[in-house]
Amino acid sequence: MCQLLGMNCNVPTDICFSFTGFKARGGRTDIHQDGWGIAFFEGKGVRQFLDPLPSAHSPVAELVRNYPIKSTNVIAHIRKATQGIVSLENTHPFMRELWGSYWVFAHNGNILNFDPILDGTFRPVGSTDSEKAFCWIMQGLQKKFGDVFPSKEDLFSAIHQLTLDICPHGEFNFLLTNGDFLIAHSSTNLTYIVRKAPFPTAELKDEDLKVDFNSLTTPLDRVAIIATVPLTNNEQWTAMKPGSLWLFRDGHVLDSKDTISGPKEKILC
Repeated sequence: MCQLLGMNCNVPTDICFSFTGFKARGGRTDIHQDGWGIAFFEGKGVRQFLDPLPSAHSPVAELVRNYPIKSTNVIAHIRKATQGIVSLENTHPFMRELWGSYWVFAHNGNILNFDPILDGTFRPVGSTDSEKAFCWIMQGLQKKFGDVFPSKEDLFSAIHQLTLDICPHGEFNFLLTNGDFLIAHSSTNLTYIVRKAPFPTAELKDEDLKVDFNSLTTPLDRVAIIATVPLTNNEQWTAMKPGSLWLFRDGHVLDSKDTISGPKEKILC
């Protein structure tokens, strides 16, 4: 399966430390060799890097690792292909426009027998189950709210319902952001940590690297990192309950909802 990495914070922050450990899992310390991608929000714009090469051996990934791009919302993905060939168009994260904002999505898992009717408003370019699900979520939001950007509470509730509709079809861990907030769904496995003052000295699992965040931050900084598997050895990560949807903004957890419906032993979400 793939792995996910997300960052949501209250001030623009670079993700170089976390990405250094994460990219090693794409073909060196783990088996996710079928491409990688990362998207950084900068204001309303998105700086996106995609490569079908393994991240551990990608010159583009090395560029990103050494480039301190600062953002309040970041999504990254390393791929172990299940549906769709290894190609640039099948590389996560995917991006679409809705209500004058970019939306970025990445998925870990495998969705089976999910063939929704897409009306053409949002269409997949590649052949993954992930991009199809993303287009269907975007279509569902546009149909529900029309041209009016809803409140974050109404939006989170709508995404919760759409997630419930997809969950019975398989494993559906995902990250979704519009540059203002970040939504994370733990279908089977997802973890997070919130770094705040007093900041720790963190040590990566996958690389011989330590960072003292006190030297890089202010007392008001707050950074939430979401990852499929914890990235550090010496910090306390929180496991998200399987079948839960989470809303992050400014490095805070604002809300969470259960996404298990029906007999729990019969579905994966």
